[in-house]
Amino acid sequence: MAESVERLQQRVEELERELAQERSRRALGGGDGGGGRVRIEKMSPEVVDSNPYSRLMALKRMGIVNDYELLLFDYDKVELANMNRLFFQPHQAGLSKVQAAEYTLRNINPDVLFEVHNYNITTVENFQHFMDRISNGGLEEGKPVDLVLSCVDNFEARMTINTACNELGQTWMESGVSENAVSGHIQLIIPGESACFACAPPLVVAANIDEKTLKREGVCAASLPTTMGVVAGILVQNVLKFLLNFGTVSFYLGYNAMQDFFPTMSMKPNPQCDDRNCRKQQEEYKKKVAALPKPEVVQEEEEIIHEDNEWGIELVSEVSEEELKNSSGPVPDLPEGITVAYTIPEKQEDSVAEVTVEDSGESLEDLMAKMKNM
Repeated sequence: MAESVERLQQRVEELERELAQERSRRALGGGDGGGGRVRIEKMSPEVVDSNPYSRLMALKRMGIVNDYELLLFDYDKVELANMNRLFFQPHQAGLSKVQAAEYTLRNINPDVLFEVHNYNITTVENFQHFMDRISNGGLEEGKPVDLVLSCVDNFEARMTINTACNELGQTWMESGVSENAVSGHIQLIIPGESACFACAPPLVVAANIDEKTLKREGVCAASLPTTMGVVAGILVQNVLKFLLNFGTVSFYLGYNAMQDFFPTMSMKPNPQCDDRNCRKQQEEYKKKVAALPKPEVVQEEEEIIHEDNEWGIELVSEVSEEELKNSSGPVPDLPEGITVAYTIPEKQEDSVAEVTVEDSGESLEDLMAKMKNM
């Protein structure tokens, strides 16, 4: 009897959640998610111009992409202040950001699967569930997700994602825009292979400063939707290259809007990283690299061009071997692979004999008088 009551209570809770979602959908402009098209249950596999999913089907045939799913995590609510830079709409104010994002994205493409979680990932009670969804929330339940994207605006959340991904060995991409809103960056982090967020942390993190103390009451950091759009576009492009395996995936790519400068680099992990799981992943990566078969170095023989010399043409040096030897100096002992462009010959002492002149005892006036009489 107790079990039946518990099942009924669980069912009531599920129905209440569904009812709340349905009310939210209607508040957004219709029961179908805002008047957009319904989900296509079966897509046409034809790769023709008339099929809007031709490019997707071509990628499926190549085995590059299958189905896709988005897991969204956030605990904030939509505010009117978000309208200047995010894709939220004024009538969504008051909704949770993950819920509003799901409705907007589903309206754009209802064929994507969504899973939303409206909670703070930095709290102890939610962190374990966050890690569980990363390691088991793939398209095939029980398998890890392909990639984690960090689009947060504080260091605490970044460090939380970094901790989870280091422990799970999960590849992720970090992104952000500076407080002056005119620069940003994206970073690919592969635990053990590249630097994690704790390997080279910002000063605020390294000095253990509470970032909440840096924010002044009633003062909002600068934001430019153009800068955020550029950084978001760079992030998505890097995600596509990583997931679809084409082009060069950037480990770090910055953006300076003031100078239109895009610095790029790759950072190696810090062996003294404060995160023990990062150090553990580094050791695992070293073992994996050591186990790989070493590539054989094949020395290519220089191909002889014009083996026949019908006209008897020869290249003869204008300098003899003896002259070349005399004009060259000693070659220093250098490491393998390094050569000198030229050498400086040793200085030779002048072999001309000294000539001495005897003093006649005559004065300068007498010598000048003799020269006049000559």
